[in-house]
Amino acid sequence: MHAAGVRGVRFNFVKRLVDFTPKDELMEIAARIAPLGWHVVIYFEAVDLPELWDFFTALPTTVVVDHMGRPDVSQPVDGPAFGLFMKFMTDHPHVWSKVSCPERLSVGGPPALNGEPNAYRDVVPFARRIVETFPDRVLWGTDWPHPNLKDHMPDDGLLVDFIPHIAPTPELQRKLLVDNPTRLYWS
Repeated sequence: MHAAGVRGVRFNFVKRLVDFTPKDELMEIAARIAPLGWHVVIYFEAVDLPELWDFFTALPTTVVVDHMGRPDVSQPVDGPAFGLFMKFMTDHPHVWSKVSCPERLSVGGPPALNGEPNAYRDVVPFARRIVETFPDRVLWGTDWPHPNLKDHMPDDGLLVDFIPHIAPTPELQRKLLVDNPTRLYWS
């Protein structure tokens, strides 16, 4: 798999999507991929971060948080829940974040459903805070082909249009879209 270009594995902790895999089995997988320089992507709900914190920080690899740890964007960006996620990244320099999936996080939804000119406006402050605070540890993605969505199929063009709202300078955009993925996957 390494020769084919694989560089990471994903551990899913979203309880509504998967059965629990014992953490010792996941740690064994992480130990096997660490010498290859691979990373572990973790997918979890923000509310579950406290119970998973010790496991995540013990992983012997770079850790990439999927979808910004699924923050509750109806809460303040300066609130305690998102503050805990920011502390998680601040305290652990081996943790990165994907600033992806505003279509899954937005309370208002896409413009076609809410009439807003700016898609996913309620997610912008959270993603932008991560990008500006950790510019060297962020990645962008669309989550294409958008599995498990039941109410609407996102317009990938609107997801691309989201980028300048969360990475407002050319330098931040280059890090988000070019430099950081190159470092994580190809260096």
